[in-house]
Amino acid sequence: MTEPVSTDPGVTGEDPRLSLSTAAARNLATTTKSVPQMQEITSRWLLRVLPWVQTAGGVYRVNRRLTYILGDGLVTFTSTGSEVRVVPGELAELPALRGFDGDALAGLADRFAQREYAPGDVLVETGAPADAVFLVAHGKIGKFGPGEYGDERSLGVLADGEYFGDDVLVESDLTWEYTARALTAATVLVLTREQLAEVVERDTALRGHLADYRSRPQPPRNRQGEAEIAIAAGHSGEPDRPGTFVDYELAPREYELSVAQTVLRIHSRVADLYNEPINQLEQQLRLTVEALRERQEYELVNNSDFGLLHNADLRQRIHTRSGPPTPDDFDELLSRRRSTHFLLAHPRTIAAFGRECTARGIYPATVLFHDQHVPAWRGVPLLPLNKIPISATGTTSVIALRTGEENQGVIGLHHTGLADEYEPGLSVRFMGINEKAIISYLVTTYFSAAVLVPDALGILESVEIGR
Repeated sequence: MTEPVSTDPGVTGEDPRLSLSTAAARNLATTTKSVPQMQEITSRWLLRVLPWVQTAGGVYRVNRRLTYILGDGLVTFTSTGSEVRVVPGELAELPALRGFDGDALAGLADRFAQREYAPGDVLVETGAPADAVFLVAHGKIGKFGPGEYGDERSLGVLADGEYFGDDVLVESDLTWEYTARALTAATVLVLTREQLAEVVERDTALRGHLADYRSRPQPPRNRQGEAEIAIAAGHSGEPDRPGTFVDYELAPREYELSVAQTVLRIHSRVADLYNEPINQLEQQLRLTVEALRERQEYELVNNSDFGLLHNADLRQRIHTRSGPPTPDDFDELLSRRRSTHFLLAHPRTIAAFGRECTARGIYPATVLFHDQHVPAWRGVPLLPLNKIPISATGTTSVIALRTGEENQGVIGLHHTGLADEYEPGLSVRFMGINEKAIISYLVTTYFSAAVLVPDALGILESVEIGR
């Protein structure tokens, strides 16, 4: 039987081809090439929408009116198995205990009792005696009050690390002005008035601290906590006019420029012999700058010192009502500031928001922004930003920004006019050639971000995107 002739050049036998194969011909032909491609490049909306302010001295100081803030922090807990305990020193985050560091904090922490609540369980009811302090270790607690026409209205959501009922520490004969109800399964630590009295009775330092707090006059302030400016209005006759001045913070926040750097190395042989038709140094530098800009945007979001997720005021952090990002949650986020210029969210968050809108029969409009049609809510552009992290449990955040110095918003900080500047605020410096004939270039950019007033930046937290 005759064996078939293989057409595979790697197989022995007679080759039936009568001309040069295209695969072989390509090795000698001049090809049309693309420049090197890179998947890491994103739209980098944050770098595009932030107004960049020249920071010549390397430091930007944010001067503000003096603000009185007491105990608006979060309480931290530790857990062993299913047992949760409050860290004693963290009790100083409660307003009445701010500044107290005595041994009595450990005694108070030991007396907090752990309670578990299921969704819908009521913790306290409107009008009932207020006789306990509640610390939310895990889960969400909704606060509800009576509405104008007898219905119920929402007064906010408390979540991990927040608390309520702390007035019990210094006041007696109080009643609850709202109903607290578990929105999810929740773990709460509770300290009753009787347990508090036991510790106060035994510790003179704590007793004196609480007495001093009760008698200490509170400085006049406005709703934002700023020192009040006394003004008379609506008077008649010739009463004395109040004298006033605008007090400033004595230790304003200073933002130092951060740095992102890398050393680009390329062999001189490559630079000399392989620069046609594509310049190797130019492409190496282009891709390095792209990676550096991506890292710059990541730091602006996640850096523990100046990153947006870490610099939002605690009063500007809100939680979702039910978990997924709903139109109600976005409306609440927008209502927290006098103007919101942009919303930034992970692309998966935007998709989850779209699903919630579709389920309600709502179809968000789009707006023309930077010559692109982007989704928007209430006319505010909703921009994708994949640098916002998603936790292992599928929760993430949405960032709301008002930008610009003239708007008392969020600004980007950079320094232009650098030596060997390649782009504004980014320099490429020749570092020399080593003994292995490798050429080195130092690529550097300096940057930071500043929040001029607290309500310029808001965060919608605990956003579930997997439902």
